[in-house]
Amino acid sequence: MSRTMTTLHNMTVAELAQALRAKQVSAVEVATSFLARLGGNPHNAFLDIDSEVTLAQAQASDARLAAGTAGRLEGVPVAHKDVFVTRDFVTTAGSKILTGYRSPFDATLVQKLGASASGGAGMVSLGKLNCDEFAMGSANENSAFGKVTNPWDTARVPGGSSGGSAAAVAARLVPAATGTDTGGSIRQPASFCGITGIKPTYGRASRYGMIAYASSLDQGGPMARSAEDCALLLSAMCGPDLDRDSTSLDVPAEDFTASLNGSIEGLRIGIPKEFFGEGLHADVRAAVDSALREFEKLGAKLVPISLPRTELSIPVYYIIAPAEASSNLSRFDGVKFGHRAKDYTDLVDMYKKTRAEGFGNEVKRRIMTGAYVLSHGYYDAYYLQAQKIRRMIADDFQNAFKECDVIAGPVAPSVAWKLGENAGDPVADYLADIFTLPASLAGLPGMSVPAGFGANGMQGSETEIGKPLPVGLQLIGNYFKEAQLLNAAHRLQQATDFHLRQPEGLQ
Repeated sequence: MSRTMTTLHNMTVAELAQALRAKQVSAVEVATSFLARLGGNPHNAFLDIDSEVTLAQAQASDARLAAGTAGRLEGVPVAHKDVFVTRDFVTTAGSKILTGYRSPFDATLVQKLGASASGGAGMVSLGKLNCDEFAMGSANENSAFGKVTNPWDTARVPGGSSGGSAAAVAARLVPAATGTDTGGSIRQPASFCGITGIKPTYGRASRYGMIAYASSLDQGGPMARSAEDCALLLSAMCGPDLDRDSTSLDVPAEDFTASLNGSIEGLRIGIPKEFFGEGLHADVRAAVDSALREFEKLGAKLVPISLPRTELSIPVYYIIAPAEASSNLSRFDGVKFGHRAKDYTDLVDMYKKTRAEGFGNEVKRRIMTGAYVLSHGYYDAYYLQAQKIRRMIADDFQNAFKECDVIAGPVAPSVAWKLGENAGDPVADYLADIFTLPASLAGLPGMSVPAGFGANGMQGSETEIGKPLPVGLQLIGNYFKEAQLLNAAHRLQQATDFHLRQPEGLQ
């Protein structure tokens, strides 16, 4: 074996897959190397690790590699956001109400990335990753099992809700991870942690086995260091799952790597004026503008466009998502699985005490909001109106795509904020999603690509000196245009090195 154990964690998914196929390293050696990095659980990124399970999967991968029956990503480590149910690891969705829960089956996405003997890509699971409780949050501060910290500055948030996934990839604890995106929960933490993440078109990747938050919005996707790695994972994840997921689209799986390295000469990149107005921090704008200039050097053309209902995406999302959450979370009542209150007088009292003890404050807040907007007398005034505006937001995108091929802008108005900074003001977290929510409401594919670094919160003339923090460029495509997005991101990453940089002091 020519690879050393100390360099494996610096290799990309593509590089690891190639080394494993060339038998330069074994799957067991790769798994052992990454497991050694998880000691002490850096950044509180993981919620469940089982070395015996991981090494058993690695041994099976080595057997398939030796037999010539390996999957495309055979033996490459991955870790799953804790909203995907798994047989071999505990699944909690970051909530006390599911403490110790072990699913009798794997989510489709887990299965598709897992054992090639079952039709998967052959990846080896390192465990389950921390997340905001039931994926509700923008900072990964809402987990019942502790906050996740940002590898670039441990005093700051990694973003959410897929903060554990983003932090683990950024800290080189795992080469790739799964995440879910309801209103930006893949793109925003990817931006804050300086990695690449993509949310595919709603319905392209199965939601079966994903613990639901808002069913018409939730979508799984990959998070890794590069667009090439994301393309490899997304190729394995997508495809119809019609028998098990009623929201799955009957669209064939696609090899997204086949379109990489294509020319972007003449690519029309739409620049929405609403994404560059008041509230966008100067340091973020500078990084995004620099990335856009790189696209121009590559032959792309910047086109001014408008998405006029961008500001309405926040009230629309925070009506629709809590409404769906209030319905989806009604199953967590202590009757069939999960936490149950110890002392209660009757069934109703058990419901009340179980849910009061099991759910965190943010989850309770969204359940109550959702129940309110769905209640008699308010359904038409709030929920129905929100759905109408959601349709208009989707129409805005279709009008924009008549003038451009891809839409680009910031992922978030600022770099990662300090832990606890918004603790007393949940609306501040909500407002941080303004640039990611529109694409989610429209069901469009979107991704975050490392675009540079900000100056720790520089806003106008106010500058806070500190560690440089990552800034992500958001790329949004029309339905089923993931290949176009990934190619554009890949070409940008060939021209820049932001995706190769790692947090200071990382070994």
